[in-house]
Amino acid sequence: MTTAVRAQLQLRELILSGELAGGARIAELSMVEKLGVSRTPVRAALSRLEQEGLLEALPSGGYAVKSFSERDIADAIELRGTLEGLLVRTAAERGVSAVVLVDARACLQAIDAVLSKSALNDKSFKAYVDLNERFHALLCEMANSAVIATQLERVVGLPFASASAFVVEQAHSPQARDMLIVAQDQHWQVLDAIERGEGARAEAIMREHSRLAQRNLRQALVRPTKSLQLIRRKS
Repeated sequence: MTTAVRAQLQLRELILSGELAGGARIAELSMVEKLGVSRTPVRAALSRLEQEGLLEALPSGGYAVKSFSERDIADAIELRGTLEGLLVRTAAERGVSAVVLVDARACLQAIDAVLSKSALNDKSFKAYVDLNERFHALLCEMANSAVIATQLERVVGLPFASASAFVVEQAHSPQARDMLIVAQDQHWQVLDAIERGEGARAEAIMREHSRLAQRNLRQALVRPTKSLQLIRRKS
């Protein structure tokens, strides 16, 4: 990993953890001291995070941490659901290799094992997030469409737009396990639709799947953590 990439990852974590609040101006020299690297990788990291949408360039020079409206995040989640719906419809209509289907079933069985416990701890939620991201990646692989995959990658790269964005935020809520069980049932349903070649059904399920993230967004904003301070509540 290069120094620039490491600086980028560290700076992104400072923003998403809430240590750098929305609207805060980023002083290049202070980041050099904080991250323990030279100005060149810090400058590259700042530029890259502006491209990602986490920072905005200031007219007077330098950067500030960008904040997002609740509508911005909701729109990004909706767009992700639309693209993932298109992906699974494409996969169902074109057909999927048996090898990828086996991998997908194994991934969902592993999630079932995680959710079989009556109470989930931090380790369980971490396992779920990893497996959930793996399953969504397999759905993308099933479609075998570089064009759609590229657009989805851009959307998922937006803050709080990924499939697991609010899973950790809701980890300690009383409804957390129930929410994951509903999401897992939808995972199995969409896989079944793909295997049966039912494109319209697969797309509808995936669109509905993104609605869970919309609900989780609203619930998470009731008692926002530091990272969610970047999101402005709608009036």
